[in-house]
Amino acid sequence: MGMFTWTERPAQVLQQGGVIGPEERLPWPQTAAMGVQHVIAMFGATVLAPILMGFDPNVAILMSGVGTLIFFLITGGKVPSYLGSSFAFIGVVIAATAYAGKGPNANIGVALGGIIACGVLYTLIGLVVQAVGTGWIERFMPPVVTGAVVAVIGLNLAGIPIKNMAASSFDSWMQAVTFVSVAVVAVFTRGMVQRLLILVGLIVASVIYAVLTNGLGMGKPMDFSGIIAAPWFGAPAFAAPVFSGPAMLMIAPVAIILVAENLGHIKAVTAMTGRNLDAYMGRAFIGDGVATMVSGASGGTGVTTYAENIGVMAATKIYSTAIFVFAAAIAIVLGFSPKFGAVIQAIPLPVMGGVSIVVFGLIAAAGAKIWVDNRVDFSDNRNLIVAAVTLVLGTGDFTLKFGGFALGGIGTATFGAILLYALLSRGGSRPAAQTTATATPVQR
Repeated sequence: MGMFTWTERPAQVLQQGGVIGPEERLPWPQTAAMGVQHVIAMFGATVLAPILMGFDPNVAILMSGVGTLIFFLITGGKVPSYLGSSFAFIGVVIAATAYAGKGPNANIGVALGGIIACGVLYTLIGLVVQAVGTGWIERFMPPVVTGAVVAVIGLNLAGIPIKNMAASSFDSWMQAVTFVSVAVVAVFTRGMVQRLLILVGLIVASVIYAVLTNGLGMGKPMDFSGIIAAPWFGAPAFAAPVFSGPAMLMIAPVAIILVAENLGHIKAVTAMTGRNLDAYMGRAFIGDGVATMVSGASGGTGVTTYAENIGVMAATKIYSTAIFVFAAAIAIVLGFSPKFGAVIQAIPLPVMGGVSIVVFGLIAAAGAKIWVDNRVDFSDNRNLIVAAVTLVLGTGDFTLKFGGFALGGIGTATFGAILLYALLSRGGSRPAAQTTATATPVQR
């Protein structure tokens, strides 16, 4: 494993539209500021997943930071990623624990045992990939497949802000105000303000929301009482695992979905950075698997590399792994701070929804960029069918059930794209644009 080192790039590189690579970093103050933005990007989903399963959100935040540091160390600081709570566990955890949907999960120990089993399986898959290389990935994941899978990761999440984060017409308008605020920052500002477009846009939209609701009474006002009442420091509710055979058999196969997600995320980062990260694929799987085991052993959810943070990198063109060390450290501190959790909970849901619309859309656009950069030929019916079917499977959240295990939209789209491309390629000639799964370097 190579040692991780960073080369500082001057701040004026940002003003010239430069790209900051994984092995590079901004001056430390700007690096810290970007770390804050990544914490905000992951926070909503990382907190929502444990709430839906009856887990302690502060443990999930803490373990996301610990998991990100584990991932950083195992990958040698070469793969820019943040690890947060995985939504892939929600269905199987609820089924395994018979969780009623309110309050703490009384059978959380059984779920944690299953999460640890999933982490073990995931780590074993990573060891196999590390041993045999990524040749099979290059054969089964050409640009038409990887582009579709990356796009699906964003599109599959689209329904969350649209359907679940706007309870009224006013909320919908506030979502629009939020993504317009982010867009204005992205286009009409320069330097670090532009690079912090998600954070700045969120703050601007929150201020507007407070003026309209608390000031003018137009919607549900922001409630600051929770912030005032919450203590600054306090230990989260750790929990111990219980190893139950049926629960482990139900939850462990989620590793397949995590592999699909991580694979798509690494392909997205490869395309955006112009650096081939396939050599670190096995380490990335191992890092994610170990992080999932550690999280499960402490009372946290299973973790995965986060599409939300890939969206932030796509918007900012800053891929420095140093940022994720800062973000992880912040998350660890915040995991012991109920006060911070209360601050985030006070951010209006429509504002979070508007930010989510931007981030998820950026992920989907990154998938289309893979097609463009690799000149995927859509006059070839094989490419056309693979892309078309994959996009609808993922966006529509097509689900296949195998007994008590359900493979949801991202999983069915990923494996469907791989299998469909392999099926349609039998006996046919491979177009020149499809000879490799490795994305060509992004033109800068």
